[in-house]
Amino acid sequence: MIKEMIRAADRVSDASLTRTMTSTPPPSNAFSLPPIPTLPSPSASGRPRGSIGSTFSFNPSQIMDSYYDANMSTFSQRMPTALDPNRSILASSPARASPQPKRKPKFSSGPGGSHSTRLGLGGPGSGGGNRHPLANDTTDVFNDSEDDADDEESSYEWGMVDRMRLWRHDALMQHLYETAAFWGDKILSWTSDPNDAFWLAQTYFMTHQYARAHRLLTRPFPTSPPSSSKPSAPILTSPSQSQHPGLLFPAGTSTPAPSAEHHLNGATNNDKGKHRESIASFLFGSNDESDRPQGPMSMARLPVGPAGLVDVPEPLLDRTSRLVDMSLACRYLAAQCMVRSGKWTEAMELIGEANPFRGSAQSGPAIANTDGGIKIEASMCYLRGMLMLKLNRADQAKTCFMEALSLDVKCADAFSQLVNAEMLAPDEEWEFIQGLSYATQTPEDAEFVQLIYTSRLRKDKHQVEHALTRSRLVDDYGLGDNPDVLFSFADALYTDFRWAECYAVTSRIMGLTAIHVPTVPLHIACMYHLNHLHSKLFLLAHEMVDREPENALSWYAVGVWYLSSGKWGQARSYLSKTTLMDPRFAPAWAAFGHTFAMEAEHDHAVTAYSTCARIFVGSHLPLLFIGMEQIMLSNFRLADEALGAAAALCQNDPLLCNERGVMAFNHGDYQQAANLFQEAIDRAQVTQSSEQTWAITYMNLGTCFRKLKKLDEAVKVYHKVLEYEPRHSMALGFLGMVYHMLGDLGNAIEEYHKALAIDPINTNIVGLLESAMDTSNAKSAVSLRESDLRKALHEKWKREDPQYRAKWAARDIAMRDELHAREMGVSLHDINAMQEG
Repeated sequence: MIKEMIRAADRVSDASLTRTMTSTPPPSNAFSLPPIPTLPSPSASGRPRGSIGSTFSFNPSQIMDSYYDANMSTFSQRMPTALDPNRSILASSPARASPQPKRKPKFSSGPGGSHSTRLGLGGPGSGGGNRHPLANDTTDVFNDSEDDADDEESSYEWGMVDRMRLWRHDALMQHLYETAAFWGDKILSWTSDPNDAFWLAQTYFMTHQYARAHRLLTRPFPTSPPSSSKPSAPILTSPSQSQHPGLLFPAGTSTPAPSAEHHLNGATNNDKGKHRESIASFLFGSNDESDRPQGPMSMARLPVGPAGLVDVPEPLLDRTSRLVDMSLACRYLAAQCMVRSGKWTEAMELIGEANPFRGSAQSGPAIANTDGGIKIEASMCYLRGMLMLKLNRADQAKTCFMEALSLDVKCADAFSQLVNAEMLAPDEEWEFIQGLSYATQTPEDAEFVQLIYTSRLRKDKHQVEHALTRSRLVDDYGLGDNPDVLFSFADALYTDFRWAECYAVTSRIMGLTAIHVPTVPLHIACMYHLNHLHSKLFLLAHEMVDREPENALSWYAVGVWYLSSGKWGQARSYLSKTTLMDPRFAPAWAAFGHTFAMEAEHDHAVTAYSTCARIFVGSHLPLLFIGMEQIMLSNFRLADEALGAAAALCQNDPLLCNERGVMAFNHGDYQQAANLFQEAIDRAQVTQSSEQTWAITYMNLGTCFRKLKKLDEAVKVYHKVLEYEPRHSMALGFLGMVYHMLGDLGNAIEEYHKALAIDPINTNIVGLLESAMDTSNAKSAVSLRESDLRKALHEKWKREDPQYRAKWAARDIAMRDELHAREMGVSLHDINAMQEG
């Protein structure tokens, strides 16, 4: 019997809808997308309106007009704070752990109570036990009042919608998103409350149903109750509306639209009674409402147009609008859905390419947040910056992130983008972060927020301030074991090239958190620089790939391990995969360029380094690497430009000093080159890398001394190189050259032979060796000729000069006597004494 009544009711309802609506013919081409319909706009309304019928454009200029109209009290909708950029989307926090016991309702219609009371849809006479905080209309993104909660009624009888709201939010807290969506969908069908629609869209977003969430946020919803003084159907009032005066709809009014017949036929108060009597009589056999079944009512449905969008009749345009036009929070969520769907242009159209609130009296860093949360305006600026990055507009992205952080210092996402990607130069970064409006926006926590942000800045400068910041965070705030504070210590050690100590700190961080995103690149770099940790790098790479194969950092670790092993091809493959997974991961691009540089593919290396420089705008390293490759290509002008730009960002890097010294040497300024090489050596003294790393800098310094004719200093420097690397062929060859210049041909020839024993095909050293040997042979020949000449002259004088001959004869006799005495054991003195006696 009940089934037959339901079928009859469906036939009557279909017939009624057929009489009141015209059907939409299907498109002629089944495979073509029908055009978006143009909805009519009432001619009587000449003011800007946030109605779905006003425009299909999602440009934020429309919502700005609505915001200004609301501030001037001319906007028809009661929701000025729903469009307030200084509000936040505060998460609900239950005040009590469990619902309070129910109380008997003050008003009841029969043993089961009234229909609206049992549904929990409220009513002016509803009462009973206190509701659970989650059963209330939680975070109300449509509030336009900050009235105290004391104004709420102290007692309320729980109903079905109350309980289901509790289920929905508890399911969200327990990550049961399907459960939350299941019950949230039923709540929305009963209430048509925009707040319930917002939280259902949030649930869809959490379950990655972005298209479904976006459609819900952009479909029309009622913006005001029916114009009649008495509703045409039983009023279904949400408890959140009846209990909270700050909602979009006034307390005690009906959120859902009346029956479809009432709206589409334009029924008035005079004829709706008969209309209801006919429906009731047919469905239930009686005009008495008490005889009808008590269950959820079916809400009015809006027809669907040819494009699959809801087609709003003209009489309802003034009372219908999209959620994205009624609330900044809904517009922000819709834009997030578009971003996650890869529709960046559509998302940009939703939030605009520039902040629409900029320059208004209600926007700016000096305007504090109205509810203590994070300004929705700042969140939209951050999202705008992310979209700019997706569209390869890095300069505009930097501006958006800076604006977001200026508007609300609590927006740590914008801070991370600026600092982690090094979008700002060191001095610019320091001045910007120190100049934020901490005291205005967070008066109670201003000092801590400034300290924690300062600890994340680069450590190239302001070392004293950084040390004091870390000390205060540890001593005053007890954050000695916090990963972010420990990362500040590790970053300072890495900047000073103290790899071993930095590795100890990063190991502690990795023990506290499996993967701390800012720390992982430092941790991997330390293991790359310390040769004895390469085996641990291998184990770490395997562990990360097994644990998080979808994380770009995992494959970056694999690529760096192959790089440390000298396997350039394999390293390039994994680093290329890293850049595909995260195109804005600058360390991967730098390492990717290293694989080309190691194989002398300098052009490809410059391309990779240039990509890294475009991402790491505030870092000097990509520019340094570009300069090094340009030196290898003998493009000295381009090398000067790159190294000059790198020096403008950082002057404390010993490698940069070495490369600038190379360029000064190429330009013939040997004294300046020697000064730069000496500066590089002095700065490298604090590093904990292998001493062999800086042997080339010592050799460059020795070469400068040789060019400056400071040969003794050159000998000392070359011997220093040989202490670090005894089989350095170039150092042996240069040392031989210095000995050659000093005229010490014996040592020169010896050093040349040592160099050729290591590098036998070095033609330069072979030529120097031949030259030294020729010089040595020539000197030997000249010395021999001089000896022969002296001997010949001696013979001549002995033959021709009697006195000379007598002198040499006496000398010969004396030498014979002395030899004879030595043989006899008698001294020449004794012989002379005996001869005199």
